Amino acid sequence: MRTGILSAALAFLCWGLFPLYFHALKEVPPAQIMGHRVLWSLLFLVIVLTIRQQWKWLGALRQQPRVVASFALSALLLSFNWLLYIWAVNSGHVIEASLGYFINPLFNVMLGYLVLKERLRIVQWAAIALATCGVLWLTWQAGRMPWIALLLAASFGGYGLLRKTASLGALEGLSFETMLLFPFALGFVIWLTMTGDNAFLNSPSNGTRWLLIASGPITAIPLLLFASGARKIPLSVLGLLQYIGPTIQLSLGIFLFHEAFTQERMIGFAIIWSALALYAAEGLLKRK
Repeated sequence: MRTGILSAALAFLCWGLFPLYFHALKEVPPAQIMGHRVLWSLLFLVIVLTIRQQWKWLGALRQQPRVVASFALSALLLSFNWLLYIWAVNSGHVIEASLGYFINPLFNVMLGYLVLKERLRIVQWAAIALATCGVLWLTWQAGRMPWIALLLAASFGGYGLLRKTASLGALEGLSFETMLLFPFALGFVIWLTMTGDNAFLNSPSNGTRWLLIASGPITAIPLLLFASGARKIPLSVLGLLQYIGPTIQLSLGIFLFHEAFTQERMIGFAIIWSALALYAAEGLLKRK
């Protein structure tokens, strides 16, 4: 139990600190960061799979076209989520990105109802309605929908749904998704090199190169920690721990990056936090 809580908490801590990492790579365009992230992630995962001697699953996929198609879709959603998040951080939208991960649990509940035909309890419906009111308030105050938050929640929610029903484990699934993305990332990086726009080669700073190389373990390690922790602790505890990430992101957006967090915006967040508190409390009581 303690090991599971520690593993999951460390994963969410890493994800919460991601804005610091991507902000350090602000000089590199988001698409390039994404391309290098796929390349170095695959290298890191291949090393891990080789050390653990976990390659048998790859041969079995030849006879499972549906599994391959499912992971192709999850890879597409994951890459979109990564690219949007990197762009959001480096474009000064850390707070709105954190909102996406605050509302993600409630978005998952709705996906469970719509896709998996799970029954929702009255309090869960109330939490979703309250969160919707918060989003509508933020939309009215800003004069636009919080598209970044909604797209992040939708893409990660869809990714989570596909992985929930997938036949591969966390390490194998992430490795296969990265393998599917690898040809596109490699082609993109080769094209950048031929046009002289590859930031890895052109950057005057060795620090930028090392940061791009580090994107491999920085991507994979939190996902592996999360998978390890999720198997050892109750879902209700995991649901509470997941708010560590967006809370850290929100704090960084306000206090480090000095993004605007007006009273009106705070009201919208407070409504959504109330919905999350209602949802979490109902889950804990139901489990007891």
